[in-house]
Amino acid sequence: MPYLVSFHLGWLIGSLLLGFCMGWISVVQRGNGTSKVTARWLAVLAAGLVAASFAHVVPGRFGYWLDLALIMLGCYLVGGTIGAWLRHRVVSRTAPPAAL
Repeated sequence: MPYLVSFHLGWLIGSLLLGFCMGWISVVQRGNGTSKVTARWLAVLAAGLVAASFAHVVPGRFGYWLDLALIMLGCYLVGGTIGAWLRHRVVSRTAPPAAL
């Protein structure tokens, strides 16, 4: 794992910055989102991939790609969360108060 971080640091920072930019420019979704069943299946899939990564179930090059993809996805999600939170903080401060 430290090898992945040290060797791919530029790509990980790029993933973090891309997530930050996407979180900053994204608009608030007013839709229903995913259903509870789909969300549960996605959570099980993500937990299974993380467990496979930690248990080294996938050997060789594909295991390396799995580890790298999970780390890059984590960086992207952290960047997107920070970007959306920061935009919310900045925009909510400069927005005029709503009239009743």
